[in-house]
Amino acid sequence: MQTKSHTNPTLIMIGLLLGGFVGMFSETALNIALPQLEQQLNVNTGTIQWLVTGYLLMVGIVLPLSSMLTKHFTTRQLIIFALIDFMVGAIISALAGSFLVLLIGRMIQGIATGLILPLIFIVLLAVYPPQKRGAAMGLVGLVIMFAPAVGPTLAGLILGLLSWHWIFWLFVPLLAIALIITIIFMQNVAEVTKPKVDALSIVLSSFGFGGLVVGASLAGDRGWGNPLVLGALIIGLVALYFYGYRQLHLETPILNLRAFSFRNFSIGTVLVMIDFGIIMSSMYLLPMYWQKGLVVPVALTGVLMLPGGVINAVVSATSGRLFDNYGAKYLTRIGFGLSFIGALMLIFTTTHSGYWYVVLAHVIIMIGAPLAMSPAQTYGLNALRGPVAADGSTILNTLQQILGALATAIATSLLGIGQSASNATGATAFVHGVHYGFWFTLALAVLGSCLSFMVDGKPAKSVDPLAEKQSAATAH
Repeated sequence: MQTKSHTNPTLIMIGLLLGGFVGMFSETALNIALPQLEQQLNVNTGTIQWLVTGYLLMVGIVLPLSSMLTKHFTTRQLIIFALIDFMVGAIISALAGSFLVLLIGRMIQGIATGLILPLIFIVLLAVYPPQKRGAAMGLVGLVIMFAPAVGPTLAGLILGLLSWHWIFWLFVPLLAIALIITIIFMQNVAEVTKPKVDALSIVLSSFGFGGLVVGASLAGDRGWGNPLVLGALIIGLVALYFYGYRQLHLETPILNLRAFSFRNFSIGTVLVMIDFGIIMSSMYLLPMYWQKGLVVPVALTGVLMLPGGVINAVVSATSGRLFDNYGAKYLTRIGFGLSFIGALMLIFTTTHSGYWYVVLAHVIIMIGAPLAMSPAQTYGLNALRGPVAADGSTILNTLQQILGALATAIATSLLGIGQSASNATGATAFVHGVHYGFWFTLALAVLGSCLSFMVDGKPAKSVDPLAEKQSAATAH
């Protein structure tokens, strides 16, 4: 990728980063409003979580197509469309008077986020030289990690003064500013080649990723043994298998899965997925625990979530530079270890836990998760060379968002199972259910900690392993 013609890469990235901030903010901003929305829209917990998973579902469906879209449309066209689309979805949500209309607005926003997220990394890899990507990735981490962390805080303050509709009205001016900056400064960084579109791959991708998220989401209401849930999960897995097989055998795949032939990329991608699962499950459960378990008012809940958000921002901003100096080896291990401690603390909460204790647990998770996230991303993406590099960022972000949706759906399901298994009622039963969800967060932290020991301190190889094998075969 060319970098020498981009004299001011940060200026090019500003509008895109602002759009990414709104997109990631939107992922968690409604979490704090979910208990209120349950009552106002007259739906249950299993249904209301679709406002989170439905959004992530659209992100997961659009993300795998982003690499193909960059070959058919310019960078400017895609970003401008995404920002306008996001504004339309935000306005629909702001005006919504029913659950269905609000869900439609959320899913339209998900389309925009699915376009913006991979473009952030595609543009970053194109405009920053390799020796500056760690610091640049730290800036992206500040946006992507800080936005969902402060979402509940800002939303809580809005709910304390106004209604949930104003959460979405807040998006509109920010997106308008991002649109103006993008029109003025954004440059095209990818070549438009317009290759043949494989329609079957698009169908398989949509059914594959969509089936997994829909199945996991329905399990919150119907249980994991429900035929509809099992059917959606089976369809998703089968479709993904044939999607992967087809991509590996197409001359021009929509998504070049050969990126997984790079060991460091595979490890980095899995670690990012697990890390994002920790974030999404804990950020989904915590606001509800504050309100339903500790009976804290919504505005105060937002304030209590703020320390974790601030710490998250500080760590996200510095973790990229730490990677430039120390690599990903120890940062990922320390990060997942801290996430484990924070999740374990949340499992021991009660209906009478001190506010300081819950805030401390949240802060520890918000130190650990971003400390591992940016180094894991950079570790994985730096392993890629050549045309597969652009596909790598799309793959990484797709799987990250899908795991986020699955983590939210699984946490919701475990919350319901835990409540049903409790002999108590009210807040005590709810806290029992929340503990089931936090056990899932803890399990992810344990898995991430184990896999972090596969991260080495060596620089990424600049040669594709497949090319090496072909070269060796040719030599003999």
